[in-house]
Amino acid sequence: MSIPFVDLKKQYFSIQAEVDQAIKNVISETAFIQGEYVSQFERDFRIAYGVNDFVSCANGTDAIYIVLKSLGIGPGDEVITVANSWISTSETITQAGAKPVFVDIDPLYYTIDVEKIEEKITSRTKAIIPVHLFGQACDMDTIQSICKKHSLFLVEDCAQAHFAEWRGQKVGTFGDAGTFSFFPGKNLGAYGDAGGIVTNSIQLGRKMRMYSHHGALVKHRHEIEGINSRLDGIQAAILSVKLKYIDEWTDLRISRAAYYNDILMEVKSTIVPKANPQGKHVYHLYVVRVQHRDILQKKFRNAGIETGIHYPTPLPFLDAYKYLGHTKEDFPVSFENMNNILSLPIYPELSFSEIDKIKSIISDDV
Repeated sequence: MSIPFVDLKKQYFSIQAEVDQAIKNVISETAFIQGEYVSQFERDFRIAYGVNDFVSCANGTDAIYIVLKSLGIGPGDEVITVANSWISTSETITQAGAKPVFVDIDPLYYTIDVEKIEEKITSRTKAIIPVHLFGQACDMDTIQSICKKHSLFLVEDCAQAHFAEWRGQKVGTFGDAGTFSFFPGKNLGAYGDAGGIVTNSIQLGRKMRMYSHHGALVKHRHEIEGINSRLDGIQAAILSVKLKYIDEWTDLRISRAAYYNDILMEVKSTIVPKANPQGKHVYHLYVVRVQHRDILQKKFRNAGIETGIHYPTPLPFLDAYKYLGHTKEDFPVSFENMNNILSLPIYPELSFSEIDKIKSIISDDV
């Protein structure tokens, strides 16, 4: 039995007629850049998220960069973020001209350790970027309080947490802006790169839209210098189709995670992920901690089962950040986890019998 890490073909086949028609409509109307399908998706996502504005862009990395630049963050500034994330979170800080400042992860939930944030704040700190990693919301009450206390911007990285919640409120709506990736493998994914930003600030939304369109809201009327980061019509049309199914797909992910939890609890060599009871975990990834990970991952490969590691090297330990001079003692939880975390397949179409097969491989490792 071959089990992919994510099965995008199964998802496509389940909505094939709608997706094919959406693509056909865009092509027949040559609405490739901007146009009604982009506007429609922006409206759809804004309404679904219950925010005042949603600005689409080319990808999730651009989304973070656009927010930082629009908030005026630049040289001499510092931005606090988490030690374990994809490099988009930190590289955009540097690209904006600021310095990334890392905080270790919470040992239970793998999100930023809120108890260690304030010790990293200096007179140069301008913003905090919490990452709702693996589909789990950060402790937004504490982070909001810290940002208000120190007059900091709050930018939420929601690339892995579409429609996740903290105490009944959607992630991305707690701060100045929330950024999203619609990379194909995400819970809500396009068929290419795509991204977007939610905000309740009409003024900030206008500035971000302008910045992502060469600094102009009307062609040839450039109020500022910006970048070219636009969502294309085909991706927007596909996302509008998929958005209708996101609640159903999220429920299916949660049920798969619950089944994993039930059957893996008996496996002593495996620690299942804990969901914070104050949040709604949407399980973009199902990440366990295991003994002898490399040996186990090889067994999975031999059995035709794809797994992943998110992430094999925490950000402070990458060569790109050697100049910061960090050691493993600076981020002990991230350092410890880097050798035992393993991401198992999880997606709405994953069957319970496939999860049973995955569990049998793990059991062999005991």
